[in-house]
Amino acid sequence: MALVTYKDLCIDVNDLQASAAFWAETLGLRVVPDEGVAGEQGEVHLEGPTPRHTVWLCVVPEPKSVKDRVHLDVHAAASVLPGTTRLSAEGEFRWTVVAGPEGDEICTFVRDDVPDYRLYELCVDVADHRAAAAWWQGVWGGTIGSEEEQRFSWLEDVPGMPFEGIVFCDVPEPKTVKNRLHWDVTLTAGSGVADLEALGATVLRRPDDEVVWTVMADPDGNEFCVFDEDAA
Repeated sequence: MALVTYKDLCIDVNDLQASAAFWAETLGLRVVPDEGVAGEQGEVHLEGPTPRHTVWLCVVPEPKSVKDRVHLDVHAAASVLPGTTRLSAEGEFRWTVVAGPEGDEICTFVRDDVPDYRLYELCVDVADHRAAAAWWQGVWGGTIGSEEEQRFSWLEDVPGMPFEGIVFCDVPEPKTVKNRLHWDVTLTAGSGVADLEALGATVLRRPDDEVVWTVMADPDGNEFCVFDEDAA
């Protein structure tokens, strides 16, 4: 039985207003300021057809300093999105790697017919792609596929996930800083944080006077936030 379900996505940003406009256009979402913080440097979220399309933009003081270990793949009409800079060479991959306005890597997949909602999949850097895919399958279900020659696995058909899936890619370098992108999950009935700890997740911050969620890291150190069903 799945311990959690996908809730939403969070992206760290430095310039709230510029980032909101960029990510809304890139993902095909609309900007909705949080009640009470409109026009301020606070959280602003992007909304789509369902609550699980939500993306939170969280203002942080630190700039991007290393390659993102979690990045987004998007459907696109052109290989280089407005406001981005090409990073990969022409024809290097069947996709194009670009950097957003704050340097975050994005992979664009050009489509003849671009859907309204343009998030295609999440990509996560890990030490062992097969182990990471199996771990997350045990946490929230889904179907695993692998490409051993290119050393990546994917997890798709995850219940409630509004995009195609998550791709886990082997990289040699260790994680050194907090990820700028992470996802939130909601505990299923009868499941708890202790169940995730038993599988190898680590608690980084428990609920307190400021937050109602638990910040955790998976066995590769990639952060995710866990909400009780009542607090979601």
